[in-house]
Amino acid sequence: MKGLLLDQGLPRSTATLLVQSGLTALHAADVGLAKAAGSDILEFARARGLIVVTLDADFHTLLAASGAVSPSVIRLRRQRLNGQQAAATITATLERTYDALEAGAVASVTSTLIRVKLLPLPQPRQRPAHR
Repeated sequence: MKGLLLDQGLPRSTATLLVQSGLTALHAADVGLAKAAGSDILEFARARGLIVVTLDADFHTLLAASGAVSPSVIRLRRQRLNGQQAAATITATLERTYDALEAGAVASVTSTLIRVKLLPLPQPRQRPAHR
């Protein structure tokens, strides 16, 4: 199973709880990425075969703009999760979407829904310039 790289917006305790449950998980702050740009976090994860877990929408945007096929990203669209809630949400998401994430995908997770799209994502459409 691929390991996880948790973005700085998630509680550091989440990584500890995931490791205790048998998963491989790193927190961005523990690997020198506490203030890193999203593109740097994606590159770190890509080079190490990790799945990024984040609260930020910009990771999906970066993947779409670049046409990248990795790394996979789980975006938690739930705010104010404590470490235990985040770990439980991530674990449940992995149980339901792991095959897609292994192949290269993004998962968007709310309290009631998990949406998965395979990579590469469609590139954003250019809006015509107004004359």
